[in-house]
Amino acid sequence: METVEILEQIQIVRDNMQKIMVGKESAVNLLLIALLSKGHVLLEDVPGIGKTTMVCALSNSLDCSFARIQFTPDVMPSDITGFSMYNVKTQEFDFRPGPILNQIILADEINRASPKTQSSLLEIMQEQQVTVDGVTHLIPSPFMVLATQNPIEHAGTYPLPDAQLDRFCLSINMGYPTVDQEMSILDRVENQATTSSLIPVIHADMIIALQQASARLYCADTIKNYIAKIAAATRVHPKLKIGISPRASIHLMQAAKSLALLSGREYVLPNDVRQLCIPVLSHRLMIRSDAKASGVTSLTLISDVLSKIEVPK
Repeated sequence: METVEILEQIQIVRDNMQKIMVGKESAVNLLLIALLSKGHVLLEDVPGIGKTTMVCALSNSLDCSFARIQFTPDVMPSDITGFSMYNVKTQEFDFRPGPILNQIILADEINRASPKTQSSLLEIMQEQQVTVDGVTHLIPSPFMVLATQNPIEHAGTYPLPDAQLDRFCLSINMGYPTVDQEMSILDRVENQATTSSLIPVIHADMIIALQQASARLYCADTIKNYIAKIAAATRVHPKLKIGISPRASIHLMQAAKSLALLSGREYVLPNDVRQLCIPVLSHRLMIRSDAKASGVTSLTLISDVLSKIEVPK
């Protein structure tokens, strides 16, 4: 597939989403980078910002099966993965698939569920399969989990397990709209512009082809060495309990390839890596409690790490 055709396909999806979304170009771009990288996305911000709207705008633009899981404290793992029920007629157990056995998943307010329920997503997010009663069920490609969560300080929320956070390719903070953007939102509400009015503009086979094109992009050894040095620096940083995992390094490289593809290039630049360090790494860093008390954040830590590593030519 030619680069021009790839950019045209991506622009079709972007334009379709912009029929509903006002502003948020950066967030939409990150969402498309995750899609091309076969990655999952964690959207965190206060309620009412548009997290669910953006996810629905993407899912309605893709010709893929979609399911929304509303996480609450009483949701059980079997409510997500499915369960086996005894059939009196056949005298056998029939598998009743859960909503997770779809291609695009909206995990709404994921941090309102208990850690036990959240952990039921670990296998499927990593291996694109789910095992129930010893039987493994595969998920068709493309597969993507788009999870929304409220800030952890809100009542009724649980922190996500570290293993689950590490499976998200990147995190997105939506932010409040500007005054002009909010006026546009009000106008669109009056005109009854909703995500349900969007129609699919790209098929699953095309999405897979775009993902394969992204994976084939050239990433020089100097860029891989740059990523490895960033990872190593986080593992020895005095203000971090633990550094990023090799999975995070893989996600950073894959996301950098997707950003290069969206930029019309067939190779990765160091700036692609630098641009994505915050969305790919910030949700994975475990900051020491004394550093948090002194006002240290993931953003300042990432900036500190990047400033100490020489950028390859």
